Amino acid sequence: MADKQVIFKIQRFDPETDKKPYFKEYSVPLIDGMTVLEGLSYIQEHIDGSIAFRSSCRAGVCGSCGMHINGAYRLACETQIANLESDVITIKPLAHMKVLKDLIVDLEPFWEKYRSVKPYLIPGDPNPEIERLQTQDEREDLVGMIDCILCGCCQAACTMTGTDEEYLGPAILFKADRFAKDSRDHALKERINLTGGAHGVWRCHTIYNCQVACPKKLDPTGAIADLKRKSIDRGTRISFWGKI
Repeated sequence: MADKQVIFKIQRFDPETDKKPYFKEYSVPLIDGMTVLEGLSYIQEHIDGSIAFRSSCRAGVCGSCGMHINGAYRLACETQIANLESDVITIKPLAHMKVLKDLIVDLEPFWEKYRSVKPYLIPGDPNPEIERLQTQDEREDLVGMIDCILCGCCQAACTMTGTDEEYLGPAILFKADRFAKDSRDHALKERINLTGGAHGVWRCHTIYNCQVACPKKLDPTGAIADLKRKSIDRGTRISFWGKI
């Protein structure tokens, strides 16, 4: 067992038994190269099996272990404890979402919004015999757009998702712009209509919290701005107040 110990200070809450959230501390032996996710797994396996959190790939791909760690939104599987430079690791669930238990939040409203923007190609013409061609330059337009893993960190960091439950949020709008930029897609006006209005792109106040929070260093703020420009250029008559 490692000589050095770190303290995991974890927000706990079970709506079936608790009136409000509280923090509970656990001492974990620190091993070289240990991630926050490995620390959580150690607690679950050796100290307290009742603690609840999500994880899957352990490689920064699935996005399921997004959480608030020592003052910032991060992926637990990618966060090295040594890099946090603290003997106390404070962990909370994603904000602005209903807590199901401990670090697990209800993502169904998130996925409902995601489905609402039609996150798939809408080519608008018959299927080709083999494939829809795309030039290298056209593919370059999607660099930095296809890497979003829908971890929800940007949604949790956004101030507007905390004040407007219907606001689509940066992750959803980022995905909408990803398809709006795709040369194989021909549903731009429909996408603008889906993302405009009082709970869409015009609700964004351009605070950049989402961009700072993104563990993949993507640019959801820029994607939202791009959708705003497209809305103006296309003259869809969608404004903050809705259709005019």
